[in-house]
Amino acid sequence: MSHTRIPALRHHGFTLIELMIVVAVITILAAIALPSYRSYVMKSRRTDAKNGLLDLASREERYFSVNNTYTNDPTQLGYGAGSSFPLAINASGQSYYNLTAPTVTAASGSGATAVPPGFTAQAVPTGDQTADTTCATYQIDQLGTQTNSSGATTGCW
Repeated sequence: MSHTRIPALRHHGFTLIELMIVVAVITILAAIALPSYRSYVMKSRRTDAKNGLLDLASREERYFSVNNTYTNDPTQLGYGAGSSFPLAINASGQSYYNLTAPTVTAASGSGATAVPPGFTAQAVPTGDQTADTTCATYQIDQLGTQTNSSGATTGCW
């Protein structure tokens, strides 16, 4: 009688140490990548705010060219019947900024002390975007002066 030998079974797999090393590497990579990703997302949302605010400024100038004054009525600016400020900027499918009602100043004085009419409009962050302290609230006026509430002088506009 011949005896057939059954080969010993070998167990294949990872040791606990190998698994712990993989988990540690993934954790380190996530800790580096996640803040960079969040910063990139906030920066891309700023574009929606700038575009919405520049659109509002151009609507104000179009209104001014016909009426010789500015307005804070969104229906007169062409935003549609029943519109009211604040207006959500929905350029990327979800709103992360609101356009506030422009502060309108009437012309006053005469001669050398005359003050021309003007407006100041803002795009205010909402939701997750309020965590963006780099640029925060965007602002534009009738002269095209572009500022932001954080005081950053570069990288926002």
